[in-house]
Amino acid sequence: MKRFFIVFCLVLFITGLAAAQVRTGGTLFVSTNTLDLKTGTGFFAANRGTLNYGDRVTVLQVNGRFVEIRSAENASLSGWAPSANLSARQVVGGTGSTATASEIAMAGKGFNQELEASYRARGNLHYAELDRIEAITINGAALRQFLEEGRLRLGDN
Repeated sequence: MKRFFIVFCLVLFITGLAAAQVRTGGTLFVSTNTLDLKTGTGFFAANRGTLNYGDRVTVLQVNGRFVEIRSAENASLSGWAPSANLSARQVVGGTGSTATASEIAMAGKGFNQELEASYRARGNLHYAELDRIEAITINGAALRQFLEEGRLRLGDN
């Protein structure tokens, strides 16, 4: 399980590096189930709106690992997002596909049945545990309060 998680994180990191090589004016696609567009690059920046998996966006500018983007469907919706959550390739499920948006996103990042079979051959995979971890949410206001009370650095806003 630990090896699978490390490899999974490594795949996401490499994908993030590839996504970071975007250019202003280029077209990208949302590669996560949902993507919050923020007013800035900081964790606590206000949300401007949300895009969904597969939505087409135009790159307005790049700032490190963040990209300012505009929705192709709604030109009034723009904001900042991590480049790792965007892909130059659009992954589209067929009309008869039974794959979930999450599974399609993983396939777009290189995780496929062959790779999964390779991991299975090495031991048991416990998707339930990963699903449980992914389901954890933390209220932004509570997190901010925790950081302030602990006199921890808030980072960029």
